[in-house]
Amino acid sequence: MNATIRRRVVVSALTLSLAAPLAACGSDHQEAPEGKDHIGLLLPENKSTRYENFDRRIISRRIASLCLECKVDYGNAESSAETQRTQFESLVKKGVKVIVLDPVDARAAKDWVDSAARQGVQVVAYDRLAEGDVKAYVSYDNDKIGRLQGEGILTALGSRAATSDVVMFNGSPDDPNAPSFKKGAHAVLDGKVRKVVYEKDVPEWSEATAKKDMTDVINSRGPHGFDAVYSANDGMAGGIAAALKAGGVKNVPVGGQDAELPALQRLLDGTQAFTVYKEVRPEAETAAEIAFRLLRGQSIASLTSTTAASTSKSGIPAKLFNATLVTKANLKDTVVQDGAVRPDLLCVPAVAAECSSLGIQ
Repeated sequence: MNATIRRRVVVSALTLSLAAPLAACGSDHQEAPEGKDHIGLLLPENKSTRYENFDRRIISRRIASLCLECKVDYGNAESSAETQRTQFESLVKKGVKVIVLDPVDARAAKDWVDSAARQGVQVVAYDRLAEGDVKAYVSYDNDKIGRLQGEGILTALGSRAATSDVVMFNGSPDDPNAPSFKKGAHAVLDGKVRKVVYEKDVPEWSEATAKKDMTDVINSRGPHGFDAVYSANDGMAGGIAAALKAGGVKNVPVGGQDAELPALQRLLDGTQAFTVYKEVRPEAETAAEIAFRLLRGQSIASLTSTTAASTSKSGIPAKLFNATLVTKANLKDTVVQDGAVRPDLLCVPAVAAECSSLGIQ
């Protein structure tokens, strides 16, 4: 072999020897899970203002503060369990190992949660307890919330309670929290009011359905055929209040839940008696920190002070917060003081006088 040929062989061999580890590095990089530092966040709907305006933002910001390299992969199911299944399975396929899930339909979620768990994916059930092999659960004590709502109805009725008839609009039958709200409310109301004269579980917590059904109750029983209306949330309470106004029904207390802005304004103008304030920030930030710790293989024991059980799993590490009943009287010292609502947005011209009388500016 002449010198020129030998030089070409050496150069070629050297090039191949250098290229081999580079190719291996490139191959390793491509095989790394795409979702390694990702946390999934799947919320159920966008009808309630809280999910987009509060939960999503607070969870995302808290994760960013804990982990600079982490990314939140977000999806909103817009009330469709099938859409949420597709979003969930897409996250699993991508390689995301921790998913914060607020299920549209807790029972429907079981199969995909169990399948994901078998693949090493850890699910944090958020606000609603999904069925299946979830790793942790963060929410409020929903039975206590129902009890608060029942107490709100009794307080609003006052001395009339024992002779009063109540209409009840419960939450969506596919929401695992709804039965707890209903159970808690009944535990307080049963035996303390004369009778629950009408009761219905409202699919998808629909405001329009609640309004229609309330109109039907007014038409069938007359404007004096009931004395109070229990609404499991503020969205439905808005439809109920509109139906009462259209039917000429006055002085019938309506209760709700979530402390949404329109509901707070109804507290001020007297068309809603109370709401339930569930401070989103501690719930959302706790869920975010649990998700981060699970991602990094750290203990969540200090964040989960109790346990919860679904129909498919018991002993789930959980953090359950307490809620607050809000009326016109304590509105300033609760949601306004906590910064949950801005006074300039709350005190629109229609309720400006009421804000002034309460010292809300």
